[in-house]
Amino acid sequence: VNFYRALGFVDDNRALEEGEFIDRVTGLKNTKLEWIKLKAPDGYVLELLQYHSHPESTEITQQKSNKLGCSHMAFSVDNIDRICKKIKELGGSIVNPPALTNDKKIKVAYCHDLEGVLMEIVEVL
Repeated sequence: VNFYRALGFVDDNRALEEGEFIDRVTGLKNTKLEWIKLKAPDGYVLELLQYHSHPESTEITQQKSNKLGCSHMAFSVDNIDRICKKIKELGGSIVNPPALTNDKKIKVAYCHDLEGVLMEIVEVL
C-alpha cells in the first residue's frame, strides 16, 4: 500500500470482509480478507486485497508481458522519468527505460511493483 501511496495514490475506503458472502465471491472457504481502495491523482480507483485466512505464496515472480493470463495496470503520469526514478527508489524495477513512440507524442515504460505486478507507465507529451 505504501508503494502506491508514494506514487500519489490516497486512501479512499478500506474494509475487512469475512463470512458466507465473501466465501461465495472468492470461491474459498472461511475467507477473511482486507481490501483497500486507493484513489489515483486523476480520480481512478485501485483496489488491493490481502488475504488473512489463507497462506500466501512468498514467491515473488515478475510477470512477463507475453505470458498467457498476464495482467497489468496502466497509469498516465505527468513526468514519467520522475515516476520511474521513484519506483526504483521504492524497490520496484524498470523493465525498460521510457521509450518514445515513433510520432514522438508519448513516452512509455514497463515496470514491476514490489510484488512483481507489471505496470505500464505512460506520459503524453
